[in-house]
Amino acid sequence: MVGSPEFDAYQRFILSAKLYWTGPMFRALRETYRHRLSLAPKEMPPGPERVAALLAGEPDAQIFCWMERHLQRFKYSGRLGLVPAHEEARAAIEAALNAPLPPGLLELDPGFEVPRYFRAVDIHQHPGGIWSDEIAGAVYERGARSTTPLLSKDLSLHERFTDLVLALRRPRRLLDMGCGFGKSTKPFYERCREAEVLGIDIAAPCLKLAAQDAAAAQARNVAFKQRSADATRLPDGSFDLVTSTMMLHEMPPPVVEGTLREAFRLLEPGGLMIHLDFLPPEEDEFLTWIHYGHGRRNNEPYMEPLARMGIGRVMEAIGFREVRIEPFEEMEGALARRETHWRFPWAVVSGVRPAA
Repeated sequence: MVGSPEFDAYQRFILSAKLYWTGPMFRALRETYRHRLSLAPKEMPPGPERVAALLAGEPDAQIFCWMERHLQRFKYSGRLGLVPAHEEARAAIEAALNAPLPPGLLELDPGFEVPRYFRAVDIHQHPGGIWSDEIAGAVYERGARSTTPLLSKDLSLHERFTDLVLALRRPRRLLDMGCGFGKSTKPFYERCREAEVLGIDIAAPCLKLAAQDAAAAQARNVAFKQRSADATRLPDGSFDLVTSTMMLHEMPPPVVEGTLREAFRLLEPGGLMIHLDFLPPEEDEFLTWIHYGHGRRNNEPYMEPLARMGIGRVMEAIGFREVRIEPFEEMEGALARRETHWRFPWAVVSGVRPAA
């Protein structure tokens, strides 16, 4: 077991501080913005740039941004951070990750080269990235538990997304792109026992954890492979459903477009592609400004480019039909709390490959 009572208390404190930042600090900053907006010249064009200009030098904005940046850093680093705690348990974690697996459950590529765009920055401020150390997947899994601090149940977001997807399509062959440590894949292989489920990712440490979790669950209908979402090397028309969760915003736009094209190729005629990711509401410049800033503060440089690339138009140009971009509630009543709490701007992006 990783950590100690002192470690657990420290991590709970970080989560509590995040909840304060998410609620009272967010509300105070929104009120400051509204006050400044009421005094702004009428000729100022709307948009996140206006918000940045209005809040420049404001202590509420400076403290809000500082808290986001450094609470994430404190979570990972320092004596009671996630990285040191897992380092102390390295031998046990490595032994668990390398335990024997059922044949065919995990396929790693010894010659796989992690793309430069993913190596260039420590995504989420995860020291060294989630690909460079054998125990990085275990650190990432523990850190993900406080990524969405408003959620009271760790897996509820993924289960709600699975509910939404299965209401649209009961798959026979499902591909989960960017599956990470399997948190997004698990609800599908547990609830679709009759389907063949494949999870792919570029980070071997995460795939090892996903496979061990599936083995522990005695899942027989899932496999994990180390592949790039934009170049899977899988056969044409292999799937009737392609999904991803929180993957697109970690790719630059050319790779996002390549991934959409790859999904189109992999779908059989009539197949459904559906992604859960982050797209800020265009009508709310304040929330858009916070979202773009979050990308910079949390080492996620492709969040803003994804929001600006016009993904719906790209999908239609590729050939997808019935393209939809709709808000997603990660928990009951979440959309109604946009005024009172900061939350990720969850959105479902979907499209269908036309029948032949």
